[in-house]
Amino acid sequence: MVKIEAVAVDVDGTITDGKRRVCHSALDALRKVEDAGIPVIIATGNISHFTYAVATLVGTTGGMICENGGVIYHDGYNDNRVIVLGDISKAQRAYDFLLEKFGDDIPFKIVEDSDARVSEICFYKNMDSDPLKELLEDFDVEVYDSGFALHLTDPEVDKGTGLVELAKLLDYNIENIMCIGDSENDIDFLRAGGFKVAVANACDELKEMADYVCEKKYGDGTAEAIEKFVFNE
Repeated sequence: MVKIEAVAVDVDGTITDGKRRVCHSALDALRKVEDAGIPVIIATGNISHFTYAVATLVGTTGGMICENGGVIYHDGYNDNRVIVLGDISKAQRAYDFLLEKFGDDIPFKIVEDSDARVSEICFYKNMDSDPLKELLEDFDVEVYDSGFALHLTDPEVDKGTGLVELAKLLDYNIENIMCIGDSENDIDFLRAGGFKVAVANACDELKEMADYVCEKKYGDGTAEAIEKFVFNE
């Protein structure tokens, strides 16, 4: 077991329930971590504005990984501006192809916050990701299924590369970061961290690679892992 010096946690499905409502158990556990002087990193497919609000309301200080690693941020760095790592033009070319192919009958509905995204394009999850992956197999783009949305991202970035870059920026030892997630877009994220945790509702691939699979689902699983491995309770 590594010494945990930071905790990096996904949001949707990991500190929330299946309806994206925050779990009180996870909230309490993350605040306990921060109160113990251990920084918490928020890592999500959501935009930086949303992520900053989550970090502020929860009270985390470890920095942010947004848009599936396409954006990172920490207060006081880069003149308090986000650092954009992903090339959104790759996603835009793929989206333009879909618009040309389907016209007004495009089956993929873009999310309302797309104008605020700077590294990727995101669709509502109204179908499985496989048809979208097939349609875009010739494009330089990665399709991620977060369980809540479908993301078109620059294949050069992911939550794992975002964690690596944030760790360099803040001089974290990445081998001492515990990463907690639930879905396909958390695979590279967990792979990059030192101790890998999958909540009980996680996808099978994440469970297979995890150092620990929680008995509990969603935010209750995150609280379980924190109590067990950060506080040894």
